[in-house]
Amino acid sequence: MSEINQNKSSTSESAGNLNIDEVRIIAIRDLPMVEAGDNIIDQIIDAADNQGTPLKNKDIVVITQRIFSKAQGLVVPLDNYQPSLFAIEYAERTEKDPRLVEAVLQESTRIIRQVGGVLITETKHGFKCANAGVDGSNVGGDDLISLLPKDPDQDCQVVCDVIKERLGLDVGVIMTDTFGRPWRHGQTNVAIGVAGMQPMRDYVGANDLDGKELRVTTICVADEIAGSAELVMGKLDAVPAAIVRGYPFEISQGAASEIVRETPLDLFP
Repeated sequence: MSEINQNKSSTSESAGNLNIDEVRIIAIRDLPMVEAGDNIIDQIIDAADNQGTPLKNKDIVVITQRIFSKAQGLVVPLDNYQPSLFAIEYAERTEKDPRLVEAVLQESTRIIRQVGGVLITETKHGFKCANAGVDGSNVGGDDLISLLPKDPDQDCQVVCDVIKERLGLDVGVIMTDTFGRPWRHGQTNVAIGVAGMQPMRDYVGANDLDGKELRVTTICVADEIAGSAELVMGKLDAVPAAIVRGYPFEISQGAASEIVRETPLDLFP
């Protein structure tokens, strides 16, 4: 079991002070390799129990997109894709597999940028990311790719509902994926699905320490939690889920779709 403790100072918001003294991030280890049709919710609950860190009320369960995709049969052969003329020409210029390019195109609603061998696209969910979230790593074979789940918010809601039914607990659930960011090197985990909690914490109308009213500050806590959970989940450690414990949130309807900035307001449309 891996665990991170983080001390945090009090933070003011419009609803009052958070007064957070400690947030724990607990890796859920020894989950089986997920296959199509598996019940990943039961697997996560049982693994947490077996390692002595059973889920508690008001925990936040953070789960990687990859095991949702595997369980839903969204790890598919590249041979499923018949490359279009554009895919073939683009693949030749960038030394990419034309089947992979075609998969990205089919998972996208539009191409935003073409940079080297990377297509920055908008997915059918509205996410703007590299290669429409199509990924060939940790999928079990060279000619396989993982596609994003069709409705990450709904998938997270199902996890909330099952945990409530089975354990009687109210939890938040966040599905994560790895995105790059404008202006900064490196990638970080972000929330692509949220349920059971609000993804944003709105400070608009609160006063800062100097007594000045905050007018635009809204913190995406779902992305912050997703990024912090990656510290114990890693990319090579076979830890696809974690518990974030001690962060106060109100049980409520929330969705990662609220995080996506509308295109007319996007500085990078």
